[in-house]
Amino acid sequence: MVLRITQSAGSDSGAILRLEGRVVAEVAAVLEQECSELLKSRDEVSLDLAGVSFIDLAGVEVFKRLNRAGVEILCPSGAIASVLEGAGVRVTLDADSVDGNWH
Repeated sequence: MVLRITQSAGSDSGAILRLEGRVVAEVAAVLEQECSELLKSRDEVSLDLAGVSFIDLAGVEVFKRLNRAGVEILCPSGAIASVLEGAGVRVTLDADSVDGNWH
């Protein structure tokens, strides 16, 4: 599986997209487009990266642009969070999200 994107329960003004798999060049543009569309109708968009196993350079660049556009990046502590933070992406860490649910 390259990447699966599902929308989970958010508030009336916000949306949470749960990502599972690999964020690579082939799907990074689709993810960016989907988030851009959601930002037109929602005040807040968050991406839950608990199920992401790999991000390539194109994916990192997309997360940087989405972060600048106001998308919140939710990520448990670990390699993915370290890569994103090292690239200058502001990440909301949740060390307690071992089950993938944000508290």
